[in-house]
Amino acid sequence: MSSKAPSANNLSQARQTVQQLRLEAKIERIKISQASADIVKYCSHHQKSDPLIAGIPASENPFKEKKPCTLL
Repeated sequence: MSSKAPSANNLSQARQTVQQLRLEAKIERIKISQASADIVKYCSHHQKSDPLIAGIPASENPFKEKKPCTLL
């Protein structure tokens, strides 16, 4: 009886693996060249609003250094 349990477990695991592989095989994929072209296009269109490229206006910068204390 104990010899059947491991084989049933292996069969169940194999079925789960096959089911997962079937799901992954149905995923629509695109070529790397197309994906990279899309990324470049996206970056070009959003370049003006990117604070890392355009910078943050001093009036809107919450991390702007405060004026030094004049008492010291």
